[in-house]
Amino acid sequence: MDFLQNLSLGFSVAFSPINLLYCFFGALVGTLVGVLPGISPLNTVAMLLPFTFGMEPTSALIMLAGIFYGAQYGGSTSAILVNVPGETSAVVTCLDGHQLAKQGKAGKALGIAAIGSFIAGTFATLLVAAISTPLSQLALRFNSPEYFSLMLMGLVAAIILGGGSTAKSILMVLLGVLFGLVGIDVNSGAARMTFGFPELAEGMDFVPVVVGLFGVGEVLYNLEKKQDRSVTKGKITGLLPTRKEFKECLPSILRGTALGSIMGVLPGGGAALPPFASYALEKKISKHPERFGQGELKGVAGPEAANNAGAQTSFIPLLTMGIPSNSLMALMIGAMMIHGIQPGPLVIQNQPNMYWGLVASMWIGNLMLVIINLPMVRMWASLLKLPYRMLFPAIIMFCCVGAFASANNTFNIWLMIIWGLVGYFFKKIGISAAPMILGYVLGPMLEENFRRAMFISDGSLLVFVQRPISAVLLAVTVILLVILLIPSVRKVRDTATQEEDD
Repeated sequence: MDFLQNLSLGFSVAFSPINLLYCFFGALVGTLVGVLPGISPLNTVAMLLPFTFGMEPTSALIMLAGIFYGAQYGGSTSAILVNVPGETSAVVTCLDGHQLAKQGKAGKALGIAAIGSFIAGTFATLLVAAISTPLSQLALRFNSPEYFSLMLMGLVAAIILGGGSTAKSILMVLLGVLFGLVGIDVNSGAARMTFGFPELAEGMDFVPVVVGLFGVGEVLYNLEKKQDRSVTKGKITGLLPTRKEFKECLPSILRGTALGSIMGVLPGGGAALPPFASYALEKKISKHPERFGQGELKGVAGPEAANNAGAQTSFIPLLTMGIPSNSLMALMIGAMMIHGIQPGPLVIQNQPNMYWGLVASMWIGNLMLVIINLPMVRMWASLLKLPYRMLFPAIIMFCCVGAFASANNTFNIWLMIIWGLVGYFFKKIGISAAPMILGYVLGPMLEENFRRAMFISDGSLLVFVQRPISAVLLAVTVILLVILLIPSVRKVRDTATQEEDD
């Protein structure tokens, strides 16, 4: 009964005219971001964060969430028509999606991608709604030792599941934690890494850091890349698969949904892991594995379902415990803090309208995305011909305005430029900045909870193993570290994440 009442409350909030408008805007922008290679939802959310200052918190989060899962839909369009994934998660879709387009079946590939995504999104929304309350109640039993152990486990899991080399992932997480500690120490009053700048007394503003890393840095890097896009010619027809084709693809969609729902919750899972795992599973259990890579419709249906399910279930640890499962969820935490909302298990009690409104908007947004993507597919195809150099001036302008607006000072613009150069350098040497953002967000929280735990225990480290929940989380962390040291596991990890890096 509570479940239905909560959903009813959520839909009443989400169906308000202003929230519907922001949901549609987020879905539309997300689709555009997904379609255009070189622009990611991470970049877009980072750039739009400061523009949400004057918005209602619920509307802001609905819009930002729409950009995230909307990009998952849009990424499949460029992957199928151009063989260039607009979003990292669409890398696997290129394998069979573009082959289908070359065979004149682009419409069927786009149709099954949209249908699979909608089914997965519907299930994931119900899953988020169903387990949010129990997990929040469990999280209320957490104290500082439990939160410290949970965050430590999250950072270790992010290293294991993240893309790139293990050493680079560890380095970026540690750098993120270090930069998150910049500012005046609240206990001692000592200045930490402020370098005499009074603007850094309260730490580095979140907005210019992420806008610089993922906005300016991405622009600089993409301007160097030679663009060669050949859009599939001819009319795109037959947007819906036949009843037989849908029946054959439905088990793949359901398996992808289940797999993506599980992997989306895992910290640091990365965008490419759910669809990659789904593709590998479908190929392994198929009676005709030789068809994969040659234009197999199941090779589109399963990964796209896993992709969208993973995107939405990644909100679960954010909404229930205040812990980001990936770098974009870290930005969502930043958005909540900008609006004065403390992420954690109390959100569902203190902000029920916002909480359930956001959950309900996910299903509404998924329905909007089907309408946006299929009838408007020819418009998206034409946008793929747009050169990236025509977009970068607008992106840079948004970055500068956003960085300045976050604190109304020019210091943040200079800070954004510095971090833009850092982001560009990371891209050039092949290092992902995403783990650093996780460390940057979790670092101060990690320090705060560690200090509180030490205060509770009079300085004894045994408090972390004497409390059952904390001990279990630390045990899982140790197991993850041991697993990471196994050569065969590291080899599988590097193989699985190589697709994401490429």
